[in-house]
Amino acid sequence: MELFQLETFLSVAREKSFSRAAARLHRTQSAVSQTIAKLEDSLGEKLFDRSSRAGSLTDAGRTLVAYADELLNVREEARDALKELRRLHQGKLSIAANEFTSRYLLPVLHRFHHTHPMIRIEVKRGLAREIPSSVLNHDVEFGVVSFRPEGEHLTSLVLYRDELALIVYPGHPLAQAKRVGIKDLGAESFIAHSVLSPYRERVIQAFKKHRTLLHMNIELPTIEDIKHFVRMENGVALVPLIAVEQEIRRGDVVHVPVGELAFERKLRVVHRKGSVLSHAGQAFLSTCRAMAEAPGARYMLQPEH
Repeated sequence: MELFQLETFLSVAREKSFSRAAARLHRTQSAVSQTIAKLEDSLGEKLFDRSSRAGSLTDAGRTLVAYADELLNVREEARDALKELRRLHQGKLSIAANEFTSRYLLPVLHRFHHTHPMIRIEVKRGLAREIPSSVLNHDVEFGVVSFRPEGEHLTSLVLYRDELALIVYPGHPLAQAKRVGIKDLGAESFIAHSVLSPYRERVIQAFKKHRTLLHMNIELPTIEDIKHFVRMENGVALVPLIAVEQEIRRGDVVHVPVGELAFERKLRVVHRKGSVLSHAGQAFLSTCRAMAEAPGARYMLQPEH
């Protein structure tokens, strides 16, 4: 039983005539008759009383009318829903990010939401190391990470370039320095993030390379905790610059450049390689591209090869 057969059946039932139904459908009467015959054969039931000149429905035909109407209505609803998706009047944008990388997304999501207010936005919190798997397992369409994920099944796009920044409290002896060297930090107490990351390892290796002690006496679970603890004069910290821009402008903390620790920090958007992106997903990447093309933009959308 096919939808075009049901469409033909309903036309005959409503017109009460094979010839009028054929004219309405722009088909020959013979073609309409053959279609109805094939439908009857597939159902094992006669749908019309051929002895009646008005083409009366049989009991089976009357039963089928309601179901045929419902099926064709569902088809139209499906078509309408797909049109709404194309017009971005509905749909969902799903992204996995950890607590901090969500901060980079907020300006992009702000612009996306104002451009496409009917699209539902869902950012799922996850551990950075688990985000690539969430994308590959179809839990989300996009992931946002600060490292390049391994494997051949993900496409990685650089969205933002940041850097690690050494921050101290305003009364710290280094707060007035224009620049310091890594050896000037051997006596400092560093407040570190309790979640391991490739950048933490790079910092450790940099201190080893310059034969300087690294005192990581305190580990805290969030960037916000680390910033607050620095402001309370408990030590110094290396954090992503974007995380402390407001505090630096307000004078709550001071950014002290350290040449040996000038590590670039890339933020990446990843999605399944070769996948057909949803209309909402395509619009999200278009928003990222528009952010990158704005004058003085700090965002970008560059593939990694």
